[in-house]
Amino acid sequence: MDMILDIAVQGAQMVLVLALAPLVTGFVRKVKARLTRRKGPSLIQPYRDLARLMRKDAVVAEGASWLFRAAPYIVFAATWVAAALVPTFAGGLVFSWSADLIAIIALLGTARFFLALAGMDVGTAFGGIGSSREMMISSFAEPAMMLTMFALALVAGSTQLATVSSVLATPEVGLRVSLAMALVALVIVALAENARIPVDNPATHLELTMVHEAMVLEYSGRHLAMIELAAMLKLVLYLSLIACVFVPWGIAPAGAGLAAFAAGTALWLAKLAAGGFLLAVFETSIAKMRVFRVPDFLGVALMLGLLGTLLLFVSRSL
Repeated sequence: MDMILDIAVQGAQMVLVLALAPLVTGFVRKVKARLTRRKGPSLIQPYRDLARLMRKDAVVAEGASWLFRAAPYIVFAATWVAAALVPTFAGGLVFSWSADLIAIIALLGTARFFLALAGMDVGTAFGGIGSSREMMISSFAEPAMMLTMFALALVAGSTQLATVSSVLATPEVGLRVSLAMALVALVIVALAENARIPVDNPATHLELTMVHEAMVLEYSGRHLAMIELAAMLKLVLYLSLIACVFVPWGIAPAGAGLAAFAAGTALWLAKLAAGGFLLAVFETSIAKMRVFRVPDFLGVALMLGLLGTLLLFVSRSL
């Protein structure tokens, strides 16, 4: 009976992550519109957009290979699995043993790799520009992400998210400069990975600025729906990851009852709402930077992750 309950809770987490991803994107767009004194689209507009794209036929270029057709599903599957592994409202679930920080980074890297290949597959100029810019960003973002995760692993003594979350929730950890550095570095990486301002503007299609949109410009129909849904899932993933690691309170422990799961779900939704609101405020208060300034921006995250890791390593050896 306990195994059935654990599987049901794990399945509920996977479904919730998938179902809430468009809502979080719609919430961010709505808050940004309100902050700029516009009415903005409805909160459920992303659901309508995805449904409309799913009803349309996919138009594929003549020179596209099998990779162009398979990439949207690979990107969606890898992102969904990574998002479902992050502890949201409950910990110690059936697949918690596989919720490793390095595994999540590997899944995100796999999705990025196939999306970049698909952008170059057709041979258009926009696809090549977007793929090259994406690889340039990832060459800084991935090392910064790894160093940030190493800093967290040094504190928790493990790279499993359930262990990291439970250790950081204890009062013995306290306030640490290294964790503050890791938080800032992770936020910078999250902005870059989700193609948000100041790295990229998801609301424009200007060839001088776009990165993610350039890679998916040739997609349409259900293929584009899969990629858009994967992008929404990635935003939920990073918001949940930041909340799980740096705001770990309220996550129901393993074997908890339905009341604990309900409380954990409510707190998780509040964390997502707070993260989406802060993201909207940040994007409306800052301008997009030039593409050639992005390495400097991500270099800050890389240095903060390195300094946080070195500080923890030195303090442990004293």
